[in-house]
Amino acid sequence: MKGIVIEGGERLVGEVRVSGAKNAALPALAAALLVEGPCTFTNCPRLRDVDTFQALLENLGARFQWQGQGEIEVDTAGITGVTAPYDLVKTMRASVLILGPLLARMGEAMVSLPGGCAIGARPVDLHLKGLQKLGAEIELEHGYIKARAKRLTGAPLYLDIPTVTGTENLMMAAVTAEGTTVIENAACEPEVEDLAAILTTMGAKIVGAGTSVVTIEGVKRLRPARYAVMPDRIEAGTLMVAAGMTRGNIMLKECRLEHLEAVVAKLRDVGIEITPLKNGEVRVVGDGRVRSADIKTLPYPGFPTDMQAQFMALMTVANGLSAITENIFENRFMHVSELKRMAADIRVQGATAIVTGVPRLSGAQVMATDLRASASLVLAGLAAEGTTVISRAYHLERGYDDLVGKLAALGADVKEVDLDEDAGEQRQGV
Repeated sequence: MKGIVIEGGERLVGEVRVSGAKNAALPALAAALLVEGPCTFTNCPRLRDVDTFQALLENLGARFQWQGQGEIEVDTAGITGVTAPYDLVKTMRASVLILGPLLARMGEAMVSLPGGCAIGARPVDLHLKGLQKLGAEIELEHGYIKARAKRLTGAPLYLDIPTVTGTENLMMAAVTAEGTTVIENAACEPEVEDLAAILTTMGAKIVGAGTSVVTIEGVKRLRPARYAVMPDRIEAGTLMVAAGMTRGNIMLKECRLEHLEAVVAKLRDVGIEITPLKNGEVRVVGDGRVRSADIKTLPYPGFPTDMQAQFMALMTVANGLSAITENIFENRFMHVSELKRMAADIRVQGATAIVTGVPRLSGAQVMATDLRASASLVLAGLAAEGTTVISRAYHLERGYDDLVGKLAALGADVKEVDLDEDAGEQRQGV
């Protein structure tokens, strides 16, 4: 079992490049299903979820070729399959993103109900209702979504909740539908806007992406395209917190601050200096113990739920009391018990965690429970006194491209190891 060992107390100093965004790369790969030919995506991160998505598309008949650092060619000309099996879908909720484009391309799709991190209910009913309004016949049978449609037809759609993957799935289904589709209460996340830019490069006609109303005029077909995936705003935010927790001084390259306004505002509030420079470079300096601050997670442009666990780790060593309220997922406080093992002072009251900052965390053996929880434990380990051993660190690989290597290059004493699952003892590792 893969683990991470951290000797805390080292100050992070140096330069680091922000990788491409997982939550933009996966929709890009799904969009390739709409094109009969090769598409090339640059700045694509090498992640476990990307590998899973590659296997999923290869199972349908797609061909993949990595052509260099972060560049991947996806050729879907030979697509013949219409089934996304449980074995490939169970570990990654984003697998549902193939439903819309596969249905639009093949006229049918059978996708296993998705899995992913155990952070709460994330139903796909809004995806299915939207596809039905576009003319699809939907059945749920033996854990699979079965969808059929000879040709989808544009329609007005209203999302009860501004779901990101729901908005993306319906956008991809609508780009080749007959007529016009208007999605109201659409998700406004930058990743949605990035997908719209990809589809537009392929020949789609989309207006309003990045706002709550997205209008799609259907076209007959899309063409192959080349596109650079946007930088990962969550990785950038995580590295900013790392600098603050270690009183570090780091330079982020390829960082788009306009995607991180809520996070940057809070980090500045607590005393972390964040200075935009030129060409996407950002200087982040933590020159003392941070102050406490309250946050509430909200859909974009509010504070992202994907940064909640990392901000909580920061607040465990802040000066004062903070309240962290999770409004997106009801089960996203599983990292609390592990942070408490490291001497953090946290009390959970319903959807709010009350954090009393302590001068110093204490290294301990902890267990990662999901992607962002694993990041919070890594951050805590960087600031802790002594040794922190994080088991089930494979969660980190789902969404961070070599985070351990990047932190080590900045001066952290951190390494990946193999752990004995039964005894919890460290063996010779990577």
